[in-house]
Amino acid sequence: MTQSLPGQVTTVGSPRGAKGPVVNALAGLTLRGLPRIPNPVKRVMLGGRSVTIDGNTLDTTLQLMLFGMSRTGLNALIASLDVGAARTQLRILAASFKQDIPVASVTNLSIPGPAGPIGARHYRPINGDGQPLLVFYHGGGQVIGDIETHDDLCRQICREGGMHVLSVDYRLAPEHKAPAGAEDAYAAFGWALDHAGELGADAGRVAVGGDSAGGNLAAVVSQRARDEGTRLPALQLLFYPVTNYASGTRSQALFDDGFFLTKKDLVWCGDHFLNGARVDAADPRVSPLLADDLSGLPPALVLTAGFDPLRDEGRQYAEAMRAAGVAVDYREFGSLVHGFANFFPVGGGCATATTESISALRAHLART
Repeated sequence: MTQSLPGQVTTVGSPRGAKGPVVNALAGLTLRGLPRIPNPVKRVMLGGRSVTIDGNTLDTTLQLMLFGMSRTGLNALIASLDVGAARTQLRILAASFKQDIPVASVTNLSIPGPAGPIGARHYRPINGDGQPLLVFYHGGGQVIGDIETHDDLCRQICREGGMHVLSVDYRLAPEHKAPAGAEDAYAAFGWALDHAGELGADAGRVAVGGDSAGGNLAAVVSQRARDEGTRLPALQLLFYPVTNYASGTRSQALFDDGFFLTKKDLVWCGDHFLNGARVDAADPRVSPLLADDLSGLPPALVLTAGFDPLRDEGRQYAEAMRAAGVAVDYREFGSLVHGFANFFPVGGGCATATTESISALRAHLART
């Protein structure tokens, strides 16, 4: 076990073993309690220390959150090498600080997919007739995560963005290797285009979006829609997307451990997703940054975090799209970590950045 001072972000214990209910309860209390602690008190609790890397200083709330999570051994996205246990752990952690944000209605759906029905959940905003529709793909490295782990984020986008959200329960690895999830994601987008009116949304403003692996799927769906000559999404919303499975980046080395998403997490997820798949890591169907042509894609809102291993590839994708003539709104939140959009309930910079991101999304999808 590694000893640490309150101002240091270190690994304590192993993030690879299943966690019990007491640990989960402690983690939930830590996260739920953070918004009620004044910033000066947080700084005292951290011994006045801060974490600065690559010119960015870690958000005080996140620094305290990471320290608290490390004390319970929940300091990585992947909490167990067992796939089922890792999925359960993320679901429990997300539920531990869930807010159940109210929206006009929430409806579970089943939509047709290339390999059978796809689960989905429709969130309807108050006064939602004729409002935009966001087809949302959850994160989790293409291996973990589901509609439940991202329920609060989808509710927040629906309420604060004033838009419909269709959250998609696409197939996951290792049971379904690449590009199975992308095929489901594309089918769900096509279904949304055809049925937006039935959901009460504006069929002319159907966007795609997601976080991390879900951002990857939104980018892949956008490229496929362009390549197949179908209607393009009105916008691609990319929260800290995975864009290149074939090579590493400087940010992966800088933030390989201690900032929630770790390099080990990336390797573990990539292995489950691609080993034995019918596409390799350099295929644009999994690595959209490596496509030969990025022109003609829909406008993009790309959001990255300064303390994220995926920071650089998100930035690279934004720059490459812009160079190809795509309208790109790129915003980097330097003080935050991977997953900040899911951590908005803890307050601090995560809440501010999520609010800004949803406001930008709403502005991009406003009627012109």
